[in-house]
Amino acid sequence: MAKLLLKFETAFIKEIPLDKPVFAVGRKPDNDIVLEHPTVSGHHCKIYQAAGSYFVEDLNSTNGTFVNGKKIVKAGLKHNDSIGIIKYSLVFVGDEKASSASSQKQPETATASPKISTPSVNEADKKVPKAFLEVLDGRIDKQEYEINLVSVYIGKSSQANIPIKGSGLFGSAPDMAAVISMRPNGFFLTPIKEGYVKYNGNPLTEKVELKNDDIIEAGGTKFRFFIKLIN
Repeated sequence: MAKLLLKFETAFIKEIPLDKPVFAVGRKPDNDIVLEHPTVSGHHCKIYQAAGSYFVEDLNSTNGTFVNGKKIVKAGLKHNDSIGIIKYSLVFVGDEKASSASSQKQPETATASPKISTPSVNEADKKVPKAFLEVLDGRIDKQEYEINLVSVYIGKSSQANIPIKGSGLFGSAPDMAAVISMRPNGFFLTPIKEGYVKYNGNPLTEKVELKNDDIIEAGGTKFRFFIKLIN
Protein backbone atom coordinates (compact mmCIF):
# COMPACT_ATOMS: atom_id res chain seq x y z
CA MET A 1 0.00 0.00 0.00
CA ALA A 2 1.26 3.47 -0.86
CA LYS A 3 1.78 5.83 2.07
CA LEU A 4 2.94 9.25 3.16
CA LEU A 5 5.70 10.01 5.65
CA LEU A 6 4.78 13.17 7.54
CA LYS A 7 7.72 15.30 8.66
CA PHE A 8 8.10 18.62 10.45
CA GLU A 9 11.27 20.19 9.03
CA THR A 10 13.65 17.18 9.10
CA ALA A 11 11.98 15.23 11.92
CA PHE A 12 9.72 12.26 11.16
CA ILE A 13 6.30 12.51 12.86
CA LYS A 14 4.23 9.62 11.58
CA GLU A 15 3.36 7.30 8.70
CA ILE A 16 0.02 7.68 6.92
CA PRO A 17 -1.25 4.74 4.80
CA LEU A 18 -3.10 5.88 1.69
CA ASP A 19 -6.02 3.55 2.37
CA LYS A 20 -8.76 5.57 0.67
CA PRO A 21 -9.07 7.41 -2.66
CA VAL A 22 -8.81 11.01 -1.40
CA PHE A 23 -6.97 12.68 1.51
CA ALA A 24 -7.67 16.31 2.40
CA VAL A 25 -4.80 18.24 3.97
CA GLY A 26 -5.06 21.49 5.90
CA ARG A 27 -5.31 23.35 9.21
CA LYS A 28 -8.98 22.70 10.00
CA PRO A 29 -9.93 19.61 12.03
CA ASP A 30 -12.21 18.20 9.30
CA ASN A 31 -9.16 17.34 7.14
CA ASP A 32 -7.79 13.81 6.91
CA ILE A 33 -4.31 15.16 7.61
CA VAL A 34 -4.40 18.11 10.01
CA LEU A 35 -1.38 20.46 10.05
CA GLU A 36 -1.85 22.85 12.95
CA HIS A 37 0.13 25.85 11.80
CA PRO A 38 -1.37 29.34 11.35
CA THR A 39 0.08 29.75 7.84
CA VAL A 40 -1.38 26.47 6.57
CA SER A 41 -4.71 27.12 4.84
CA GLY A 42 -7.90 25.66 6.30
CA HIS A 43 -8.18 23.32 3.31
CA HIS A 44 -4.72 23.49 1.76
CA CYS A 45 -4.50 20.65 -0.76
CA LYS A 46 -5.72 17.16 -1.54
CA ILE A 47 -3.92 13.94 -2.40
CA TYR A 48 -5.90 11.47 -4.44
CA GLN A 49 -5.72 8.38 -6.63
CA ALA A 50 -6.92 8.28 -10.23
CA ALA A 51 -6.34 5.68 -12.97
CA GLY A 52 -3.85 3.82 -10.80
CA SER A 53 -1.67 6.87 -10.08
CA TYR A 54 -1.50 9.40 -7.24
CA PHE A 55 -1.81 13.16 -7.59
CA VAL A 56 -1.60 16.24 -5.36
CA GLU A 57 -3.73 19.30 -6.08
CA ASP A 58 -3.53 22.70 -4.41
CA LEU A 59 -6.88 24.05 -3.17
CA ASN A 60 -6.19 27.76 -3.75
CA SER A 61 -4.07 27.87 -0.59
CA THR A 62 -2.60 31.16 0.59
CA ASN A 63 1.03 30.03 0.72
CA GLY A 64 1.03 27.35 -1.95
CA THR A 65 1.77 23.66 -2.28
CA PHE A 66 5.17 22.48 -3.51
CA VAL A 67 6.49 19.23 -4.96
CA ASN A 68 10.23 18.80 -4.66
CA GLY A 69 10.57 22.54 -4.08
CA LYS A 70 8.48 23.65 -7.09
CA LYS A 71 5.12 25.35 -6.62
CA ILE A 72 2.30 23.40 -8.25
CA VAL A 73 -1.41 23.61 -8.98
CA LYS A 74 -1.67 19.89 -9.71
CA ALA A 75 1.04 17.27 -10.10
CA GLY A 76 1.47 13.52 -10.39
CA LEU A 77 3.43 11.81 -7.62
CA LYS A 78 6.39 9.48 -7.98
CA HIS A 79 8.13 7.45 -5.30
CA ASN A 80 10.04 9.70 -2.87
CA ASP A 81 8.46 12.94 -4.11
CA SER A 82 8.20 15.47 -1.29
CA ILE A 83 5.06 17.59 -0.93
CA GLY A 84 6.00 20.81 0.87
CA ILE A 85 3.46 22.73 2.96
CA ILE A 86 5.09 25.53 5.00
CA LYS A 87 7.45 23.68 7.44
CA TYR A 88 5.80 20.32 6.88
CA SER A 89 6.56 17.77 4.20
CA LEU A 90 4.70 14.68 3.07
CA VAL A 91 7.01 12.19 1.40
CA PHE A 92 5.17 9.92 -1.02
CA VAL A 93 6.14 6.24 -0.87
CA GLY A 94 4.79 4.18 -3.78
CA ASP A 95 3.41 0.66 -3.40
CA GLU A 96 6.49 -1.12 -4.66
CA LYS A 97 8.82 0.96 -2.47
CA ALA A 98 6.86 0.81 0.79
CA SER A 99 8.92 -1.95 2.37
CA SER A 100 12.31 -0.43 1.60
CA ALA A 101 11.17 3.05 2.65
CA SER A 102 9.96 1.71 5.95
CA SER A 103 13.40 0.28 6.66
CA GLN A 104 15.05 3.56 5.64
CA LYS A 105 12.77 5.42 8.05
CA GLN A 106 13.67 3.10 10.91
CA PRO A 107 16.59 5.19 12.27
CA GLU A 108 14.28 8.19 12.72
CA THR A 109 12.21 6.28 15.27
CA ALA A 110 14.94 4.13 16.72
CA THR A 111 14.82 3.58 20.45
CA ALA A 112 18.49 2.78 20.84
CA SER A 113 19.93 4.82 23.70
CA PRO A 114 23.02 6.99 23.30
CA LYS A 115 26.13 6.74 25.40
CA ILE A 116 25.84 9.33 28.13
CA SER A 117 27.25 9.92 31.59
CA THR A 118 25.23 7.92 34.09
CA PRO A 119 25.83 6.36 37.48
CA SER A 120 28.18 3.37 37.19
CA VAL A 121 26.52 -0.04 37.08
CA ASN A 122 27.66 -3.61 36.88
CA GLU A 123 27.65 -4.64 33.22
CA ALA A 124 26.15 -7.96 34.23
CA ASP A 125 22.97 -6.11 35.21
CA LYS A 126 22.49 -5.20 31.53
CA LYS A 127 20.83 -1.92 32.45
CA VAL A 128 20.56 0.80 29.84
CA PRO A 129 20.04 4.54 30.32
CA LYS A 130 16.67 5.98 29.33
CA ALA A 131 15.83 9.67 29.30
CA PHE A 132 12.58 11.19 30.59
CA LEU A 133 10.87 14.52 31.16
CA GLU A 134 8.95 14.84 34.43
CA VAL A 135 6.19 17.46 34.45
CA LEU A 136 6.68 19.75 37.45
CA ASP A 137 4.02 22.37 36.58
CA GLY A 138 1.36 22.79 33.89
CA ARG A 139 0.54 19.16 33.24
CA ILE A 140 -1.47 18.44 30.06
CA ASP A 141 -1.95 14.68 30.14
CA LYS A 142 0.92 12.53 31.45
CA GLN A 143 3.18 13.14 34.42
CA GLU A 144 6.22 11.71 32.65
CA TYR A 145 7.39 11.36 29.03
CA GLU A 146 10.10 9.04 27.76
CA ILE A 147 12.52 10.45 25.18
CA ASN A 148 12.44 7.37 22.95
CA LEU A 149 12.67 8.89 19.45
CA VAL A 150 15.59 10.39 17.59
CA SER A 151 13.75 13.74 17.61
CA VAL A 152 11.06 14.59 20.19
CA TYR A 153 9.15 17.83 19.66
CA ILE A 154 7.76 20.05 22.44
CA GLY A 155 4.89 22.39 21.55
CA LYS A 156 1.20 23.16 21.52
CA SER A 157 0.44 21.46 18.20
CA SER A 158 -1.29 18.08 18.22
CA GLN A 159 1.70 16.91 16.16
CA ALA A 160 4.09 17.64 19.04
CA ASN A 161 5.31 14.59 20.96
CA ILE A 162 5.20 16.46 24.29
CA PRO A 163 2.33 18.97 24.75
CA ILE A 164 2.59 22.23 26.68
CA LYS A 165 0.21 24.81 28.13
CA GLY A 166 0.23 28.26 26.61
CA SER A 167 1.05 31.40 28.53
CA GLY A 168 -0.32 34.91 28.73
CA LEU A 169 -3.89 36.17 28.59
CA PHE A 170 -4.86 34.02 25.60
CA GLY A 171 -2.76 30.98 26.45
CA SER A 172 -0.70 31.33 23.29
CA ALA A 173 2.23 29.04 22.48
CA PRO A 174 4.12 28.05 19.34
CA ASP A 175 3.10 24.88 17.51
CA MET A 176 6.66 23.61 17.94
CA ALA A 177 8.75 25.35 20.61
CA ALA A 178 11.81 23.12 20.89
CA VAL A 179 13.15 19.69 20.01
CA ILE A 180 15.10 17.12 22.04
CA SER A 181 17.47 15.10 19.86
CA MET A 182 18.90 11.73 20.85
CA ARG A 183 22.45 11.29 19.62
CA PRO A 184 25.19 8.70 20.29
CA ASN A 185 26.93 11.13 22.64
CA GLY A 186 23.90 12.40 24.57
CA PHE A 187 20.61 14.26 24.51
CA PHE A 188 20.42 17.80 23.14
CA LEU A 189 17.78 20.54 23.43
CA THR A 190 17.43 22.91 20.46
CA PRO A 191 15.07 25.91 20.22
CA ILE A 192 12.63 26.18 17.32
CA LYS A 193 11.13 29.46 18.52
CA GLU A 194 14.26 31.14 19.81
CA GLY A 195 14.04 32.52 23.35
CA TYR A 196 10.58 31.08 24.08
CA VAL A 197 11.81 28.06 26.02
CA LYS A 198 13.87 28.54 29.18
CA TYR A 199 16.72 26.22 30.13
CA ASN A 200 17.63 26.31 33.84
CA GLY A 201 15.99 29.72 34.08
CA ASN A 202 17.63 31.29 31.01
CA PRO A 203 16.13 31.84 27.54
CA LEU A 204 17.16 29.05 25.18
CA THR A 205 18.85 30.57 22.12
CA GLU A 206 21.09 27.71 20.96
CA LYS A 207 21.50 23.95 21.22
CA VAL A 208 22.54 22.67 24.66
CA GLU A 209 23.41 19.23 25.99
CA LEU A 210 20.97 18.01 28.63
CA LYS A 211 22.14 16.75 32.02
CA ASN A 212 20.37 15.13 34.94
CA ASP A 213 17.92 17.47 36.72
CA ASP A 214 18.06 20.22 34.09
CA ILE A 215 14.87 22.31 34.11
CA ILE A 216 13.02 23.13 30.88
CA GLU A 217 10.21 25.70 30.86
CA ALA A 218 7.94 26.08 27.82
CA GLY A 219 4.99 28.45 28.23
CA GLY A 220 3.01 27.37 31.27
CA THR A 221 4.66 23.94 31.53
CA LYS A 222 7.84 23.11 33.42
CA PHE A 223 9.80 19.88 33.04
CA ARG A 224 12.71 18.14 34.76
CA PHE A 225 15.06 16.12 32.55
CA PHE A 226 16.47 12.97 34.11
CA ILE A 227 18.01 9.58 33.32
CA LYS A 228 16.84 6.18 34.56
CA LEU A 229 18.73 2.91 34.35
CA ILE A 230 16.33 0.26 33.11
CA ASN A 231 16.81 -3.49 32.66
